[in-house]
Parts: sequence; structure tokens; C-alpha cells
Amino acid sequence: MTEVLSRRDLEFLLYEWLDVTSLLSRKRFVEHSKDTFDAVLDLSADIAHKYFAPHNKKSDASEPTMRPDGSVEMIEDIKEALDIYTAAGLMAGQFDEHIGGMQLPTTVARAAMAWFQAANAATASYPFLTIANANLVAHYGTDQQIDDYVKPMIEGRFFGTMCLSEPQAGSSLADITTRAVEQDDGSYRLFGTKMWISAGDHELSENIVHLVLAKIPGGGHGVKGISLFIVPKLLLDNDGRAVERNDVVLTGLNHKMGFRGTTNTMLTFGDGTHRPDGEAGAVGYLVGEQHRGLSYMFHMMNEARIGVGFVALALGYVGYLKSVEYATVRTQGRALGAAGSSSPVALIEHPDVRRMLLAQKSYVEGALALGLYCSMLVDEQDTADNEDDAAAATLLLDVLTPVAKSWPSQWCLEANNLAIQVHGGYGYTRDYDVEQYYRDNRLNPIHEGTHGIQGLDLLGRKVIMRGGAGLKLLDSRITATVRRAETVAGDAQRYAGQLGATWNRIVDTTSTLWEDGDAAVALANSSIYLEAVGHTVIAWMWLEQLLAAEGKIGDFYDGKRHAARYFFVYELPKTGPQIDLLASRDRTTLDTNPAWF
Repeated sequence: MTEVLSRRDLEFLLYEWLDVTSLLSRKRFVEHSKDTFDAVLDLSADIAHKYFAPHNKKSDASEPTMRPDGSVEMIEDIKEALDIYTAAGLMAGQFDEHIGGMQLPTTVARAAMAWFQAANAATASYPFLTIANANLVAHYGTDQQIDDYVKPMIEGRFFGTMCLSEPQAGSSLADITTRAVEQDDGSYRLFGTKMWISAGDHELSENIVHLVLAKIPGGGHGVKGISLFIVPKLLLDNDGRAVERNDVVLTGLNHKMGFRGTTNTMLTFGDGTHRPDGEAGAVGYLVGEQHRGLSYMFHMMNEARIGVGFVALALGYVGYLKSVEYATVRTQGRALGAAGSSSPVALIEHPDVRRMLLAQKSYVEGALALGLYCSMLVDEQDTADNEDDAAAATLLLDVLTPVAKSWPSQWCLEANNLAIQVHGGYGYTRDYDVEQYYRDNRLNPIHEGTHGIQGLDLLGRKVIMRGGAGLKLLDSRITATVRRAETVAGDAQRYAGQLGATWNRIVDTTSTLWEDGDAAVALANSSIYLEAVGHTVIAWMWLEQLLAAEGKIGDFYDGKRHAARYFFVYELPKTGPQIDLLASRDRTTLDTNPAWF
């Protein structure tokens, strides 16, 4: 079986570049060692290959169905894999020890999860969402809520979801209509419908913990009136056992292009089908304070956005490895200039095939570097020795999150596209895996905030907040890398000049876009801005990797150097016309009359 990720690449990024073992000196991680980090990665790779990868195509072909009684039927392999995952304690990952966690660095935990996302993205979605849900409740919930819901999720007995969108309001959360009515006992009754809820119903766990955005009457208009609630599928008895059905009903399953093994649901809260205590409405419990629900949910959403970037790069990565394997063994055509009687050569001998493989390598390895870098920022903000360092990590993470979500979602999808192309006609069939990777990955530019929303967030909020403090911090980090590379003769020095010049243009153009405060003009091409910044950030990641590989010998390091060369020669120059367009403050889209379509 082809490896779904490169362990060698992970080791390079974690140990030779990021020096993740430096975290071992921090109080939170003193019980760990490089050996425990490696053990978690070994275990994850083993379970991913043995139990997740084998049913990836099967779960795609046999997607979940809704039984007449409203329950969900799916292939048994999914539950088997998840039972093994939870029995291994992998759900505990980065959680605090006192609530049952392993207190792993987030960087290591996310590297471990990447194995599962590459092996079977759909099955990996269940623990991925559960971990994000539990993180939010552990951060904002009461001690009782942590005992009742977080600990069982860490143990793998309960799974979790996030319920934001509604049929009439996809990304526009200000327009949600789900309402919550406070009861005399301090609980709430929820009424409404939620749409596109991944893992929203199944029989994989004892209970499902829904985190639901809803409005309490009198809370005001728009997002300021939104509160957050824990709404379990099954209500708990006094001993914490899930025993009584809540008024949460599976209304239907959505049929998707990819990610078919993950149930994607419409849920109705409070339709009267199940009425605990004889009262209508789904029983829910307020998380934190009233009307602050969206700010709490962003804790989960931002974690999920970086996680989506990981899913995207994992799918791109496994497709890349499969296309390298195929190009190595598949013979077709002859070397340029060879006689017609010569033997066919492997696809990898053709320069254009190598171009497509290099493109994939530059995308997926660059994206993995960015994802792990952002994960290291999470560890820094959580365990820094002083408040200033923690605040800086948080600020930089805020700026990079839209890029870490969207760039892999766009360009690792392109890697999947190229993987199909390398396979030729076979790549367009279900007999090979790469067509499924493309379908699965196509979701990632959409959910957890579309590409357009991430562009608006980056240009409209993140780079201008606090007087541009986040942009200035990112500038200082990129500039520091450029300065280091300028002292290294050869490619690194040349690429440093190229990166520095491109980045300086982006900083200047950011000011130009906002020079008169006209938000409509500034944001008209925010998606182009996101792409240009994203490509420049990945170039930064490649220059960092090039410096980490400096002076080291072997095919692995030579491969790194050549992928960096490809990105700086083929990819970074693409930002030039984009920056030109942005600097012109073009109004083409603003001036387009909808009647012209």
C-alpha cells in the first residue's frame, strides 16, 4: 500500500525546521519527549493505513442512507475504524491531563491527525469535529458541562458537531432564525432548522453533542443577538448516561459530490417529534453568556479553518504520492529523439510529467509547512513564557488563518487535478483513487467560510485591525527570513531578493487599496488579494525550508531544493499581474450590472 503521507517530510518539518522538541522545556509538555511524539505519529500512521485507508473507496461508493425510522445506516467499517481510533486514546491529543487529555502539543496532534485525513478524509471528519467541539466547551463551558460532555468526547463515547448554517442562511449567520427560549430551570428550549451539518446524525457513538447557534428573544438584530448552546441528541440522567431522546430530528441527508462517508444533514430542533418532560423544544444549555455565541463559536471555527487546510493538503498529498507511484511504473511514449523501435519509458521520464509532479510537490509540501507553522503558533500562544510572546503568536495566527484555510483548499485541489492528469484516462475512472481525492477536496474551498469570505476576512479585517499590527508582525517575520537567506550564497540569496520584492509590493498595495477608506473598492478584488498573499506566504515557507536544508546531502534535501526552485520560478511570478490589478483599484466587478448576465 502506498504511504498516504511522507513520514520523512513530517520529521523534517517537525524536527529539523520547527524544532518542535523545543516545546519540551515548557511546563505543559515536560512529561513528553521526542520518543512520545514519534510514538503518536507511528500509532497514527499504523491505524490510518490499516483501518482508515482500506474502506475509503467503499464508504465513497456506499454512502450513508436514512432508514424509515429516521436513523442512519452506514458501512460497518467506519465504526470499526473509529472504535480503534478512540480506544488508542487519540481523541485525547492536546487536551488537559486533568480532564483526561494527553497534553500533546497541537503541532504534534495535528500532524498525527493528518495521517487519518489523508487515509480517509470522510471517516476522519467525525473525530476532527468532535475534538474542535470539545476544545470550545473546555474553554468556555462550566465545570459541569466539561464533566457531562467534554470528558465523554475525549473518551470517544460522545461525538460532536457544529450547527451554524440554516436552509435560508448559509454563511450569512446574521440571518439565522433558530430561537432559544429560557426555562425556569435555567435550560433553554430551541426551535429551528440547521442545514449542512457534517456528522449531524449517526449510530457511531453513545451520544452526539451539538453546538448550536440560536437567538434568544430580545437579544437584538444581526450577529449580536446570537447565543451558543449545547444540545445533545440524548439527554443525560443524573449519572451522566445518555438515556432520553431530545427533540432533535434528522430531517434528511444531503447527497454530496465527495466526503460521502460523512453524514451531512438537515436537523430540526423542537418540531415536537420528541418532547422531553412533555414540553416542546429541544433542550439546550447556554455556553458562556447570552448574545456572545458567535465570538465563542469562532474558537471552533478558526480551529476548523486550519483543520480544513490540513484536510485539503492531506488529500493533495496522498494524490501526489499516488501520482508519483503511477508515473514511476507506468510506461508510455518514448524519450524525445529516440528511435521508433526503442522501448517505452516510464511517464516520469517525460519533462511535462515531471513539471506536474513538481507542481504538486511544491503545493502540498508548502501547504503542510504552513499548517504546521500555524499549529506551532497555537502552542506558542498557549504556553509562551510571557504575555507579549503569547499575544504576538495570537495576532500572527489571526492573520494567517484565512491563508492557512484557503490556500491549501485552492492549490492542493489543483494538485489533485494534476494527479488525475498524470494518470491520464485512468485517472478519470473510479478504478484509481485520484478522482475521489479531487471530489473530496472540492468541498474545502466552500465550507468553514468560502474562498470569498476568507478574502474579505483577510483584507477587510485581519491586515487592518489594530492599525495594521498583524500585517506589520507578518512583515517582520518574512523580512527576518529574507535577511537570513541573504547571507547564504546561491539560490537562497536569489530567492530572498525575489520574495522581499514581492512582499514589499503587497504591503504597499494594501495601503493603496485602503487609501481613501472606500471599502467597496478596496474589497472588490479581495479574493485576488488572498491568492497573492497566499502564494507569497507559501514562498516564505519554501525559503524557510530551503534554509533548513542548507548544507544537507541526499535525495530528500535535493528534492526540497528543487521544489523550492520550482515555486520561485513558476509560481511566485504569478503574483505580479495580480498585484498590478489590485494596485489599479479596478472597478470592473463593481461596475457590472446584474442585468448583463
